[in-house]
This record gives sequence, structure tokens and C-alpha cells, in this order.
Amino acid sequence: MEKKRKFSAVAVTFGSCADRYVLSGYSPKKSFEEMLDGAKQVPDLSGVELVWGWHLNDDNADEIVEMIKNKGLEISMIIPELWSNSKWWKGSFAAKDKEIRRQARERVKTAMTLAKKTGCNQVSPWFGQDGYDYVFQADYIASWDAIVDGLVECADFLPDVRLAVEYKIKEPRTHNFVSTIGKVLLLINEVNRPNVGVNLDIGHALQAYESMAEDVALLKRFGNKLFHLHLNDNYRMWDDDMMPCSVHTLENLELLYWLEKVGYDRWYSLDVFPYREDGVELATEAIEWLKGLFNLLDKIGMNEIEKVIQLEDPIKALKLLRCALLQ
Repeated sequence: MEKKRKFSAVAVTFGSCADRYVLSGYSPKKSFEEMLDGAKQVPDLSGVELVWGWHLNDDNADEIVEMIKNKGLEISMIIPELWSNSKWWKGSFAAKDKEIRRQARERVKTAMTLAKKTGCNQVSPWFGQDGYDYVFQADYIASWDAIVDGLVECADFLPDVRLAVEYKIKEPRTHNFVSTIGKVLLLINEVNRPNVGVNLDIGHALQAYESMAEDVALLKRFGNKLFHLHLNDNYRMWDDDMMPCSVHTLENLELLYWLEKVGYDRWYSLDVFPYREDGVELATEAIEWLKGLFNLLDKIGMNEIEKVIQLEDPIKALKLLRCALLQ
């Protein structure tokens, strides 16, 4: 019997995606309800991620939550917006301005309150504006102190709501503070709260020249801290947010193997930007690819993969994959 897995997508998957060349986006603007209607058309997709500050605010939160419920969908994650407003131009949690730091923490707490109310119970802060661009621009120690202090405060605010920290090596800053798997593990180790872990964005891992599978193993090894997944793909040069499995197919197979090996049983969430593609078609095909690769793992057998790993022989490993894929 095929294992039941939970698939979700960030709501913008079904909207109009803009870039810095076409600010209006490449397709007509959609209302949030139209985005949900798009999500409902995707077989096997049962959850949506929301950005507090985009889809949700103090005035419409109850209405949006009710709309999602009426569509038969779940809220899989709430992401507090800490990067797209100009007030964050010198940082959010790490900002030197005490009032800006307070506002950033309150935004996360507000998202946590709603996450608890809705039963979603997880929030993913991403410190996209916390970093630097030039030499002699940042007080590195003070900045890291502020991020740690902010996360501790938020974690203690609602200990039963998970904080899944997302890391990224760069953009919008040329250097982000929380930028790699090693740095985010150092961060959550110092914060030292059971409800603080990691949202592993696959595109960010690729961009940092990391092994997706090794990242999963490290998060298991150092505290079982894989709280959430953002699935996408890119060519490692930029965070292209393409369809997962479209570029690094074999690496994605290894990723899924390790997710199975460590017992990951939470959301498989699409974080893609279909600039010129139809979001419903892309999400549908992405989930089919993921299901197909899981079926391939079943065909090969977890035990057979484990055996070939223990041999440390890449030729035998590639032969095993070739025979399963091409014969």
C-alpha cells in the first residue's frame, strides 16, 4: 500500500509571480480566493502556506482562516513577512534599531498566536534582510546576539508552537547571517528550545552547494530538528524556485531516501515561483514527480540502497539506479 504523505504549497504558487523586470507579473493578478481555488484543483494537495503581512493581517485573519476551511484545505505553515517591507531595510531581528527589532518579534508572535488558534502550530521565520553587503558594515557579534535573543523570546512566548527557521546564503543581502546548514544548527543549538528547528528549503541548500540528503542527516543527527520542507529546484547559481526534481533528479531521489530513513512525516511543501507556467499544472506535475520517486525507492528497496551505501562504491550505486530507471 502506498504511504500517505501530506503535500502543500505556498499560496503564491497559484498567484501571479513578478520579477525585477516585469513588476506586474506575467499573468493576471488573482485574489486570495482564486489562489485557493487553484490549490483545490491539484490532486493530493491538502495544505497551503500563508504569509502574514501578505495574505493575512490583523483585519482579515479570521475571514481568511474561514475561507481556507470552507475550501477543505489546511494551513500547513504561517510565514511572518520580515523582508519585503522597506522598514526592514537594515534588518529585522538583527536591526540596530530597537523598535524595529521589537516589531519583528511581535510579527512572529502574532503569527504564532494564529498558528496555535488554527491548529497549524508552526511558523517559519526567514531573516532575509538580516545580513550585510560590504566590509566594515556589520557588527557580527551584536547581530548574532540579537537574533538569538529574539528567537529565545519568541520560542518562550508559545512553547507549543514550532519555530522552523529558514536559512539562505544570500538575497536580498549579498551575505545573510543565517546562511548555511552549519550556521542554522549553531543558532538553534544556542537558542536551545525544543520548539525551535529548521525549515529546510531545498533551493537554498543547493544554492549554498550543500547536499540536500546530508542536510537531512545532519538535522537528524544534531537534535532531530527538521521541522518542515520547502521543495523546489535551481541550477545552484540563484534561487530560481523551479519545479522540484526538474534539475537535480538523482539528488532528489537521495533526498527522499534520507527523509524516509530518518522518519520524516510532516509536510512536503512546494515553494515554487511559476513565472511563465501555470501554477496548478506545475504543482500537479511536481507532486507526481515526488510520488514517482518515492515509488522508485520502493522498487529498488530501502535495504538494497543501504547495502550499496555501505560499500562506498559509486559505480555500484549508479548501476543500481540505472537498472531501476532504465530497465
